[in-house]
Amino acid sequence: MTPLQFEQLYAAEWNELEAELRYILEGKRGSKKRAEPVRGERVAALYRRACEQLALARARNYPRYLLDRLDRITSDAHQAIYQRREFGWSRVRRMFLFDFPRAVRAHAVYAWVSAGLFFVPMFLFGWLVYDRPDLILSVTSASEAAEYEAMYSDAADSIGRMRDANTDWAMFGFYIQNNISIAFQCFAAGIVFCVGSIFFLVYNGVAIGGVAGYLTERGYSETFYSFVVTHGAFELTGIVLAGAAGLRLGYALLAPGRQTRLQSLTQAARESMVIVYGVTVMLLIAAAIEAFWSSARWLPLTLKYSVAALCWIGVFAYLFFQGRRAD
Repeated sequence: MTPLQFEQLYAAEWNELEAELRYILEGKRGSKKRAEPVRGERVAALYRRACEQLALARARNYPRYLLDRLDRITSDAHQAIYQRREFGWSRVRRMFLFDFPRAVRAHAVYAWVSAGLFFVPMFLFGWLVYDRPDLILSVTSASEAAEYEAMYSDAADSIGRMRDANTDWAMFGFYIQNNISIAFQCFAAGIVFCVGSIFFLVYNGVAIGGVAGYLTERGYSETFYSFVVTHGAFELTGIVLAGAAGLRLGYALLAPGRQTRLQSLTQAARESMVIVYGVTVMLLIAAAIEAFWSSARWLPLTLKYSVAALCWIGVFAYLFFQGRRAD
């Protein structure tokens, strides 16, 4: 079917839906009154058909003007139908029960690439530093390396606490700032044609792996791993997903397809922001666990590792399975 035939076949439905939407979105603010009321079931049926037609038009690479018209129609129809559900607790609930995990699965390729860019350098450099501890000086200074040893030594009152932070609340604020700044770098730098996201993912993987390898070689593995294992489920996953969102931005500029680069970037940003919202919440959870749970010395190691296992399983189960019925 040619684009002209496609348009002629469905134009009457589009015109009808546009007329109904014009009345719903504009008529209630004082424009012409109609003898017949709006038929909600008819609008919903036309909206569903327009969504199907939009998907079909995209799959067939129909001209831009057709896609733009169907995009506008479906967007207006969604606003008219769901406008009462777009704000408040119900919107937040839908965001985290459905939209966020579905967005991650929809961008699974970017997520796996991001995970490789982050975890492969982390494990490789961690092994290298464990074998040659002096390599830690390539990612941190000697004074910072000594501070890491003090933070995870048996003499420390609270595991992982910096010397200038006297309370867990102070560390909570520090962790929020640190985690979100790393994730923002991995996301926002992707706009430089993916190069920025790749750099920050690899760099942070190398830095984290280097510290892990160094502390393991120094004999602090028990305190270090019991500290990072629980909140790492949220923090490391959040960083990887932020990087995936950044790669999505960069790829939109590298391969815009039939769209202009600005149109492609706008669409990618709209899709990626769902992931960014979810990542922000994950990093807030990670900061709370890191400050008030991970740092506690009085908690038995068995309990810490058991809770950590539940957190890792929960995070992956949530991302892989949550909202699949809605798919």
